Amino acid sequence: MTQPQRLTIDIYSDVMCPWCLIGYGQLTKALEELDGEIEAQLRWRPFELNPDMPPDGEDQESHLQRKYRRSTEEGAAIRGQMKSIADSAGVSLAYEGESEAPPPMMWNTRAAHKLLAFALEEAGPKVQTELKLALFRAHFNERRNVSDPATLLDIAASVGLHREAAKAALEDEELEARVIAEEQQAWDLNISGVPAMIVNGRFMVPGAQSPETYVNVLRRVAEKSAA
Repeated sequence: MTQPQRLTIDIYSDVMCPWCLIGYGQLTKALEELDGEIEAQLRWRPFELNPDMPPDGEDQESHLQRKYRRSTEEGAAIRGQMKSIADSAGVSLAYEGESEAPPPMMWNTRAAHKLLAFALEEAGPKVQTELKLALFRAHFNERRNVSDPATLLDIAASVGLHREAAKAALEDEELEARVIAEEQQAWDLNISGVPAMIVNGRFMVPGAQSPETYVNVLRRVAEKSAA
């Protein structure tokens, strides 16, 4: 029986990025189609859409109007489109809390990226992906403050990471320097928006693509890697 071709996919993304969650959903559908043919290891790499975001955050509506000069109506239309695409990708951008929905916020994500880097080093790619999805859920579906250290430690513990080790990671200046260096590496690779996926360290797939596109790209990369 032929063994599946193994690929590594480094995903540059931000916790605040809805297209990153959509891209993951589309990629997951592609990998399901490629089951038995291609086996992929995912690793999440840091990219801050708003590195200068203050600790108190900013409400999403004001942020998007200021950054992209969108009207309220334009913003609502784009959010509706993204929600529909997310649903088709098998992921959700909808608030799922039991209480009245608080206004969506944008947060500083440096600490979240430090936690993700710690998870990869400490527990490996599978747990790192579990943490990334838990952070997406906390931000989009639960509207929690994912810049708050206590919230981040709760999320880390929920995926099995040791709470005190995670706390030490959040306070680790050397780890922060490595995260910053990885973010600079993204810019060196001409990544100016996310998601951006680097397959086998060589082939870049920018943006959230359709499952069919991911299937085609991964098959081509697998063929080149096997040659």
